[in-house]
Amino acid sequence: RGGAILEVSNTNQAKIAEEAGACCLVITEPNHQGISRMPDPALIKQIKRAVSIPIMSRSRIGHFVEAQILERVGVDYIDENEVLAIADEFNFINKHNFRCPFVCGCRNLGEALRRVREGAAMIRTQGDLSGTGNIVETVKNVRSVMGEIRILNNMDEDEVFAFSKKIAAPYDLVAQTKQMGRLPVVHFAAGGIVTPADAALMMQLGCDGVFVGSEVFDNCSDPYKRVRGIVEAVRHYNDPHVLVENSCGLEGEMAGLNVTEERMEQFGE
Repeated sequence: RGGAILEVSNTNQAKIAEEAGACCLVITEPNHQGISRMPDPALIKQIKRAVSIPIMSRSRIGHFVEAQILERVGVDYIDENEVLAIADEFNFINKHNFRCPFVCGCRNLGEALRRVREGAAMIRTQGDLSGTGNIVETVKNVRSVMGEIRILNNMDEDEVFAFSKKIAAPYDLVAQTKQMGRLPVVHFAAGGIVTPADAALMMQLGCDGVFVGSEVFDNCSDPYKRVRGIVEAVRHYNDPHVLVENSCGLEGEMAGLNVTEERMEQFGE
């Protein structure tokens, strides 16, 4: 809790992220065309040897054999991720069959609690999947989850049965969420988080931490400065002085993450 998880695709990025204070790394394949799958186990082993912080790696939704391979390679967490191609359209992995903890994505409270029932140890509210640095989807989905939790907190006990049926989530987990006033597992936000301000926004909306995409390393003269700024913003998200300090001088670093007119047209469609 209270950390930034960085997406990296080579040992150089992994070392920068570790030095900048990332609490964990997500290993992804460098961008390529076609079906996106779990990363090469050789890459995982290489990065594992280079850093001492925990390692997370992605498997396709429903692809339990990819998860078995990742567990055997020795990752600390498996991320069953919708950014990759989907292996099974109807079934997620039964995460209770694994000793390795799982991270799963969601866009609303019902989806989050269904993943927890399947065995997820951590929930990631997912926004933008295209790596454009656009935070609008993430904000919408985080507000949706937090808003539903607030509605649930104000409900009469008798109304919880109907609410759990409405959001298609297990009653016992809905009741537990009401009692705790939050998700029963650690809750991070992901997608479009590329500035210290973005990271602090997610924390102030009630998340426990953030996932930062590999786009923060792209077209950047000083990725350490950018990553360090995000890590500090997560730790001191309520301190405007720290946020001002870490947001200064980043304009040049953000050059590759501005949404172009062409991309705006795509959003419009």
